[in-house]
Amino acid sequence: MKQSEQGSVLLPGPVMVDVAGTELTEAERQRLQHPLVGGVILFARNFNSREQLTALCDAIHASRDEPLLIAVDHEGGRVQRFKTDGFTVLPAMRHLGTLWEKDAKAAAEMAAAVGYVLAAELRACGVDMSFTPVLDLDWGVSGVIGNRAFHRDPKAVAMLATGLVQGLHRAGMASCGKHFPGHGAVEADSHHEIPVDERDLEQILNDDAAPYGWLGAMVLDSVMPAHVIYPKVDDKPAGFSRYWLQRVLRKALGYEGVIFSDDLTMEGATVAGDILARAEAALGAGCDMVLVCNRPDLADELLQRLQHTSDPESVQRIRRLRCLEPALAWDDLQSDEYYQHARELQSQIVSS
Repeated sequence: MKQSEQGSVLLPGPVMVDVAGTELTEAERQRLQHPLVGGVILFARNFNSREQLTALCDAIHASRDEPLLIAVDHEGGRVQRFKTDGFTVLPAMRHLGTLWEKDAKAAAEMAAAVGYVLAAELRACGVDMSFTPVLDLDWGVSGVIGNRAFHRDPKAVAMLATGLVQGLHRAGMASCGKHFPGHGAVEADSHHEIPVDERDLEQILNDDAAPYGWLGAMVLDSVMPAHVIYPKVDDKPAGFSRYWLQRVLRKALGYEGVIFSDDLTMEGATVAGDILARAEAALGAGCDMVLVCNRPDLADELLQRLQHTSDPESVQRIRRLRCLEPALAWDDLQSDEYYQHARELQSQIVSS
């Protein structure tokens, strides 16, 4: 039994960590049992075969009595962590946007097909959710976003995202809209720089943030804010800003789902201070869970230093991200008619 010091089953904590390789080390097993840990994010380095990935996910889930949430950035295009051993190579979302310009209904149907294939394959291997869809608008200036975005038109983005999420939900997978309120209008990459967007609140709400208000928590199970500063609104990056997360996202847009921070080891997060200050700023602004990626030393430092009592509502929001219905096993998936239909549809996207 993996229990807290009080003898009760551990609740999901507010920190998502990663693991180094294709199987858990003893140090990682210990880290995953820390009460502040609530999830694990996987990367391409964690995959060499479906069998191995499934075993890794089983080990992560078995590390706690209440299984940890396992997530991955698996969008399609250049951001897809698993592409071999049977995984379908998914198109960049901009291809759906191009199709939308010709046939909006067909594009939405294909978006749903992509979402189903994406989610069904991941769930068959034990992954709970993917951080998708990208809701950033394609302003033509952001290299890090680029063709990860569906379109420049927020209506097209909302429509295609709805289709994609319907596919995710059909396979039992939660969604995550990112990067609120929008990363597409700045050239700087928040992985390596601190982006600044000089537009005013009205401009951002009318364009970039519009899909979040239209979709809401009924469609978007979670949201990830951007490590971007919008100085005409607040002097803090959106992920550290109570104005953006509480006043705009929670109150003005009425959003009730999970809020994840983006990776706290990114350069765009360094404005808040050391790893403890970053986590405290994100959680204090309203994030339910913070990500610490590719720096196990900083993850351990945060787990040692962070003093945090999770809000029961936050815990329940995080719990809802894990589907309790069993996923189709990989072999069963291959004979599933809808899966085969969805694969055929998504394979036509680039050539449409």
